Amino acid sequence: MANRKFPRICALICAMVLGISSTAWAGQTCSDAPIDGTVVRNALEAGLQASRALDELQPKVALIARIGSDLSEYGLRYSHLGFISREAPGQPWRMTHLLNECGSATSELWHEGLGNFFMDDMFSFDSLIMIPDAKTQEVLWGLLHNPVALEQMHSTSYSVVAYPFSTLHQNSNQWVLEVLAEAQGGKVINGRERAQAWLKANGYQPSTLKIGMFKRLGGRMFKANVAFDGQPGDRRAAGLIDVVTVDSIRQFMKSLEIEQSEREVIAKGIVVVPATKGR
Repeated sequence: MANRKFPRICALICAMVLGISSTAWAGQTCSDAPIDGTVVRNALEAGLQASRALDELQPKVALIARIGSDLSEYGLRYSHLGFISREAPGQPWRMTHLLNECGSATSELWHEGLGNFFMDDMFSFDSLIMIPDAKTQEVLWGLLHNPVALEQMHSTSYSVVAYPFSTLHQNSNQWVLEVLAEAQGGKVINGRERAQAWLKANGYQPSTLKIGMFKRLGGRMFKANVAFDGQPGDRRAAGLIDVVTVDSIRQFMKSLEIEQSEREVIAKGIVVVPATKGR
């Protein structure tokens, strides 16, 4: 992609296969500690397994989800979602997704290899591939190779609990959903506000998380990437927090009948390093 405005990791090692960078690791918590060799091996292996599944499925564009955190207390499995595509047939698979910057209140768009997608404090290395119908894939491919269009749907103000129908903040899955809305809504979509109006009009239902007052206060006071101020006051007071999740996007695609197929990639032979900080 020429003249992209968002960062892309250019690998020195394993670039031809997975796009791993030896110097920058998207999604890390920005610790100064050296990267553990097991983490690198796990990321490479998970990326390779996902790449093989994609080679078999051969989508032009798909959505792929990972398990960065244990969300079982909320009845959720997958935590973070992005788009996967190729520059051209036979080229490596590349992720396009939004990442929070080191736990800060801001985000950037990234275009990188599959190995980097799993280079995080992963809870599990399983992944989920969701393939839209052919028409949606074509439109998404055009959007994913148009940095101006992608940035139009991007807000740098990040909150992991961003409200789906507010432009005050944005989280990673919300960006994916709004780009998907642009792909479906066509010329009627011109920015985040119209995308959200289209989503509401077409029946998108966010996931509702039950988060108590003390947990909300703790998150807001001690974590820059947690902001509840976009949530409706009455629901927030009741501890009902509405967010965009992989599950809610999955159900929305099914309701629109735009999901062609899906494949869960169960990681084989990967020893998980216990951690809960990933996305």
